[in-house]
This record gives sequence, C-alpha cells and structure tokens, in this order.
Amino acid sequence: MEEGYTYTALPTSHLLGSVPAVIDGDIKGGSSSEAFHAASPANLQVFPPTNGAYQAPGSPADGNAQTATDWKGFFSISSYSPYFNVDTDVVVDRLVSSVYPMDNFYRKIDGNPDLYGPVWISTTLVFMLAALGNFATYTIQKRSDPSMSWNFDVGFVNWAALVIYGYVIVVPAALFFLLQYFGINSSLIRLWCIWGYSLFIFIPASMDLELMLVYISFHVILFLRNL
Repeated sequence: MEEGYTYTALPTSHLLGSVPAVIDGDIKGGSSSEAFHAASPANLQVFPPTNGAYQAPGSPADGNAQTATDWKGFFSISSYSPYFNVDTDVVVDRLVSSVYPMDNFYRKIDGNPDLYGPVWISTTLVFMLAALGNFATYTIQKRSDPSMSWNFDVGFVNWAALVIYGYVIVVPAALFFLLQYFGINSSLIRLWCIWGYSLFIFIPASMDLELMLVYISFHVILFLRNL
C-alpha cells in the first residue's frame, strides 16, 4: 500500500453497508422505483374494520349512503341488493337483540343496516295475522252454528298488509322528514331497519293474543247459550 493513500478518498456511496443519498432530481423526475412504491389511496384499506369487514377510505362506514357506482336508480333491484346482503347469523343476532333491550341493538345495526330482516318480519306478520284472523272466525262460527259453511276471508290479508306495511314504511319516512326539517342528520335506511326489527316481538305476541281471543269468545258464546 502506498503512503499517503487513505480510504477517505473513496466515495461513501460505494462503501459496504452505506445508504446512498436521495438526489432531488430523482424525486422530481419520477423514477421507476418511485412509481413502484407509490400507493394509491383507493387501494388502501381501513383497519380495524368498523363493521366486520375491510372498507376502503372514503366509503360510507355508517351505512347512510351508497357509492355512485352501486346506485342504478330507484326502480333497479341492484340498487337495493347491498341492503339484502346479510348473513343468517347476523339476522338471528339482530332478532334476539330486538327483544332484549340490554343487548345494544342500535350499535349492531349502526354500521350496516339491512332491509332483509324487516321485509321478512313484516311479511310473516301479515300472513300470520290473516291466518289467525280466519282461524278465529272459523272457530267462533263452528262453535255457534256447526251446520253453516265457512269460507276463507281474503280481506284479512289486505287489511293486515295495509296496517303492517304502512306502519313500517310510512312512519319511519315521516320521522325522517321531521328530523330533516329540524336539521337533525338521520338515515332513512336505519330507521326502516329499526322499525322492521321492532315488529318481531309481535309475531309470538299475536299468537298468544289470538288464542286468548278465541278462548274468551268461546266462553262468551257458551254463557249466552245458557241464558
């Protein structure tokens, strides 16, 4: 080794283990490494998920609105399909929470309100009320005069559908517009979801009430016959 030659004359970027400095020209010029490591915000995901699944930044986490790409118009079924995309376990859990006030039902539907449960609860209640109403008239008629023929009354279905669907659709919509009038931010889908699940308790209650009315009517008829 010659005297006077030191390693300090070597460029630091060529030394083993050294990190080369970033040059301003590489940043402004947009090198290939920058394009490789650049990440678009649309490809990022929010963690932890707020409703049990990953969500892209900017997507509505509270279920208030859909993205513009999902909405196909008011008369398109695909526009409402996200509100029916719910698992059976989720629906059962929400049914149990709707009859158990201490289970924090609102927190479970806050991030992802659905319409699957409310639609089937309302439809089940409509046909159950119509069937139980006809069963009550059949029982009373057979007890009072067994010789008379009995016919199914379709009018019970019409009245039950008018009352149940009117309560589930019109009342939350009226409350929604009332809240908007007072400047309170609310979600119509969430209100429909709350009202629909709140009707679940009426399914077993209607059966008990119908059986009680049949029992009372039967004893009233027997009492009148013995007079």
